[in-house]
Amino acid sequence: MSGIVPELRLSDFTGPDPAARERFQADLFAALRRWGFVILADHNVPTALLEKAYGLSASLFQLPKPTKLAGAGNLRGYAPFGKEHARNSQTPDLKEFWQIGREPTPEALAVEPLPTNVWPEALPGFRETFSALYEGLDQTGRLLLSALAAPLDLPEDWFEARVRYGPSLLRLLHYPPVPADAPAGAVRSAAHEDINLLTILVAARGAGLQLLDRDGSWVAVETDPGKLIVDSGDMLARLTNGVIPATTHRVVNPDGPNVSRYSMPFFLHPHSDLSLAALPSCRQARTPEPEITAGAFLAQRLREIGLA
Repeated sequence: MSGIVPELRLSDFTGPDPAARERFQADLFAALRRWGFVILADHNVPTALLEKAYGLSASLFQLPKPTKLAGAGNLRGYAPFGKEHARNSQTPDLKEFWQIGREPTPEALAVEPLPTNVWPEALPGFRETFSALYEGLDQTGRLLLSALAAPLDLPEDWFEARVRYGPSLLRLLHYPPVPADAPAGAVRSAAHEDINLLTILVAARGAGLQLLDRDGSWVAVETDPGKLIVDSGDMLARLTNGVIPATTHRVVNPDGPNVSRYSMPFFLHPHSDLSLAALPSCRQARTPEPEITAGAFLAQRLREIGLA
């Protein structure tokens, strides 16, 4: 179960009860302010779709290495084991992943220069399944942002116009069994904060996710299959001037059997030209950081973690 990380029902926000809707908005804001994390139940992504996606993800990483490498692209497709590292570490993370972005439709390209996705031809149904999952998680993220608008003294549709065609990413992650020759101190995912506005994580197959609490202790973040784990990223922290923080988290190496772990985070990004200057309602929280656009901020962080 989720332990101390609060659990909310998205259906409270999307349902007909105004009181439940207002309570969800207040509780979401409070949870992200306190923990930077929240568990989301009764959401709009079908469990059957999540199950199918996990099956295809496992099949993807079982493909021969040359087949996977043939799908390597510019922030799309395959990224091999050991390519990424945490921002403040040069020790590679013990993971491989495949990234899927927003489809570069004419409408989207008019707003954002989106790369073309890479689809593995060896897996029938892969494109359809993960396109549907992308859309479902994207919709969930946009609903959560609209729920945060009122507590931030913004119109409910303020975020919608700024994220609709953003370069959000769905990442399929595989943490293989930790190799015997892993570098000293290497872990599956070293301590870091996410770059984007919100991350929506499909409950992982395998334990290991931990958040760093305000008292300096590491707290396990776990929930039931079919629920989602949401955390706030650096871009939202910049916009809210730290009112909603980006909480440090990590994925530790297995404590029990040394087996694979699979995970599927969706990184919700705004349009690249969005200014991350502090929102008016948050400017008094602390001295604001220098203004930067979302695109420039992303490019800087990608260089720092070895992906650019």
